[in-house]
Amino acid sequence: MEYLKVSILLLLGVVFSISSCKDDEETCIETVWYEDADDDGLGNPDVSQFSCEQPDGYVTDNSDTNDAGGSGTPLSAFDDFNPEAVTFSFDGNEVTIESNGLPNHTSPYWEDTHPLHIEQVVGDHLTPGRINSGSFTVTLPLDPQLATSSSATGLGAIGISVTGAPIFNDEEGPNRPLDEATALGFDYAGGHNGPSGYHYHIESSDVPENTILSFDDEQLVGIMADGFLIYGRKCNAIGDHPADLDESGGHTSSTQHSDGEEFYHYHIINEFYINSYILLFGGDLQGTPNTIF
Repeated sequence: MEYLKVSILLLLGVVFSISSCKDDEETCIETVWYEDADDDGLGNPDVSQFSCEQPDGYVTDNSDTNDAGGSGTPLSAFDDFNPEAVTFSFDGNEVTIESNGLPNHTSPYWEDTHPLHIEQVVGDHLTPGRINSGSFTVTLPLDPQLATSSSATGLGAIGISVTGAPIFNDEEGPNRPLDEATALGFDYAGGHNGPSGYHYHIESSDVPENTILSFDDEQLVGIMADGFLIYGRKCNAIGDHPADLDESGGHTSSTQHSDGEEFYHYHIINEFYINSYILLFGGDLQGTPNTIF
């Protein structure tokens, strides 16, 4: 009889245990979580785990193609852009940049009645036309990747500068490289007017009128059509001209915007192009180019 009582108690214990497990399983709905190493809210599709509760450092999103911490575009860099000309719209891991092309510095290319108009202080002539409002739009990844092969730039805008004016390459027309005669029509900002409006080709000049543009320093110059930032000739990480640049002026290091984290970006290459002129960007894009409309 005692044996029968023990057996019944054991059986009841097993039933209770099974019932408890079943209740736990019903209240626990496992979710797949993806590692978010760079804390951008986007998860790595290759690193995941199942859990009822969200693990630290994991999210439900799985769209981050580059989850290496600190390797994306530092968002604080966008604070350096001219807010009167440039706006940013963020959507997931992309940013759409829109600019009216109106720079926030003086120039002889402004209309004579404009408050930013000055007489020419460099060069010997002006190209036809004045600075007018335009429209430049591009959507870029916030974590741009180096491509397996570089891409040559073409005519037109290849980047958006911090002032809002577009960045052009080393060509003035089809199969027509910049020459000194053309450069003598640039203002101190390294820009002039053309069929598509006011734009930059070269680094700005070291003149008293230049109060905001990069000249042989580490300032942010803009962002290129592949999503990589471009800085002045000097590197914030070393306080001098970097010696490890690739053929496009790019390298991986920290900047004043990245809080010590390293990421790939461009610099103006510290080399003269024609006489005393230094190009803003004369190489290939090392990432995947996006069209600036």
